Amino acid sequence: MGRVHILDTVSQTPPGNRMGPDELRAALTMMLRIRRFETRAKEMFLKGVIKGTAHSSVGQEAIAAGACATLGPDDFVLTHHRGHGHTIAKGSDIRLMFAELMGRAPGYCAGLGGSMHIADFDRNILGANGIVGAGMGLGTGAALAEQLNDTGNIGITFFGDGAANEGIFHEALNLASVWNLPLIFFCENNQYGLTTATETVTAGPNIAARGDAYGVPNERVDGNDVAAVFEVVERAALRARAGDGPTLIEALTYRWDDHSMRANLPSYRSEEEEDEWKTRDPITRLRDRLADAGALETKGYDTLVSEVEEEIEAAIDWAQQQAEPDMDLAMANVLPPAQLNYAEPEPGARCITYRKAITEAFALEMEADENVIILGEDVGATGGIFGLTPGLYDRFGADRVRDTPISEGAISTCGVGAAMRGKRVVVEAQLWDFVTLMMDAIVNQAAKARFMLGGKAKVPIVFRGPQGAGIRLAAQHCQSLEMFFANVPGLQVYAPSTAYDAKGLMASAIANDGPVVFLEHKLLYLGAEQPVPEARYLIEPGRARVVRTGTDCTVVATLAMVERALQAAERLERDGLSVEVIDPRTIKPLDIDTICESVKKTNRAVIVHEAPLFGGFGGEITAAIQEQAFDWLDAPVTRIGAPEMPVPYNDRLEREYMPDARRIAEAIKSVCYRS
Repeated sequence: MGRVHILDTVSQTPPGNRMGPDELRAALTMMLRIRRFETRAKEMFLKGVIKGTAHSSVGQEAIAAGACATLGPDDFVLTHHRGHGHTIAKGSDIRLMFAELMGRAPGYCAGLGGSMHIADFDRNILGANGIVGAGMGLGTGAALAEQLNDTGNIGITFFGDGAANEGIFHEALNLASVWNLPLIFFCENNQYGLTTATETVTAGPNIAARGDAYGVPNERVDGNDVAAVFEVVERAALRARAGDGPTLIEALTYRWDDHSMRANLPSYRSEEEEDEWKTRDPITRLRDRLADAGALETKGYDTLVSEVEEEIEAAIDWAQQQAEPDMDLAMANVLPPAQLNYAEPEPGARCITYRKAITEAFALEMEADENVIILGEDVGATGGIFGLTPGLYDRFGADRVRDTPISEGAISTCGVGAAMRGKRVVVEAQLWDFVTLMMDAIVNQAAKARFMLGGKAKVPIVFRGPQGAGIRLAAQHCQSLEMFFANVPGLQVYAPSTAYDAKGLMASAIANDGPVVFLEHKLLYLGAEQPVPEARYLIEPGRARVVRTGTDCTVVATLAMVERALQAAERLERDGLSVEVIDPRTIKPLDIDTICESVKKTNRAVIVHEAPLFGGFGGEITAAIQEQAFDWLDAPVTRIGAPEMPVPYNDRLEREYMPDARRIAEAIKSVCYRS
């Protein structure tokens, strides 16, 4: 079956609520508005007024107009890189859209996001996305928030045919079905993923039929018939509002233009195919339908066209007069402002373990804010494999302490979507190595959302889990990956080494309005009880702790390395060396001032971390010391880290792999006795 005739495969489905003449005329106006927006955007791109790239939805207007006509103002939408039409159809201001495409400060994202990231939170448009398929995972989280809040609202996540072959499609569809989420998965099958024909890379009878495997009702529809799109989405919306869960819709359509306005690709579609699809122009079809029914005259249609053109030109003129953003505006949108009441009470006499301290922080934050939820594998009744959530399931219920499938991509993007809809989310990576399967959610979604959506998004989410070696779990279960995240603007990275810090920093992480990566070392789970206050308290990130004072050398260490640095300092005290040990507590933000003040006193520095030396955070601290305390140094800064190899399984080799007190002591002596 050729692509030209693919609409012949659309099954006949029972009619739902139908669009009357007034609704059809409104849909025609909306489609004309979308078409004119896209054609003028392309013209301005070719003239260099719009830069970078943008993706035209010319030919696909019926999908946006028909689908969004079913939604109420409080329903949400997540879209993709070809999302102008959906945003316009949901009611966004075209002036602000053009301003964003032109990179102007009054644009929807302050000129910081551009075409692929337009969001309008006032209209519950949670953003377009440059990552293929990401909106499906985010949509599960947004739908979960609506379900937990019992709002009755639903959402649509739009994605292309290419995204149907991404893993997140299957993970999100499964999660939405398991949790019965009020979410519509809407696939716009425009026949090509960039230049590759969809039918050549997509197994199975069709994309919609994949819903059967997950127990998700599914339908195929002629995506160039606005009334048919409206009817199929209306049926899905009614199911979702009734609590009957998700629906998968595949709409067959065709994009007239190339993949993007920037593309300069060799021809990959025949003229016959393109011409055949253009005869199915959704605007022409609707115009003729209304005319045949006596509901639209030629003069009336011409008036509509003229009015839309005037509207678009006025929007362009306004946008071109707006100012561009400056660096101060851009920097202000990277992190949310800190509005928390930090306090560090005395530890007191009560002692609990590191694990218990984290559990206690969860409980106190969940008591303080009913929006705090925990997502992860086995976090519910069993309390997790390391026992970090015992008792919380019984105390707060399955809705707030949610066992998930083994599906890191869905868990993490669901968490981000829920956070964007007002939940405070803790996402557990059962072992920190598994966080590599969450990288899109952490690095491309959570970290960048506030910035690329113009400062409008809050993403209060904590990604946490056990990292580090020492219990013989081998290379894929023992890595120290802190610098993966420290290099990403928009993320904070916390690394507590004591039970006191674990409780206070976890509370701060959950209360933060931005994303936090929270590192817990497995060896610290095995540690002895330590003094921890019973009451709730929040530790300010970016404030290092001087663990031990000294005068001859400064040692900076984190997590399990702090105790080993203390052991080295105590050994060297017998040799007459006085060592100061500093625990940064948070890697980002980093309290470099406390570190440099110590170095100015001791005149020497050793930095120790468990990760391999190359690319480790020791290099960053060393550079900062060189910049701020160089004149006080009596010896070069020395760094200690793991060798350039994965963590070995053999217990003797694993011990040799990890920096220990002996190696730290040798490094201290090397800088103190340097001739």
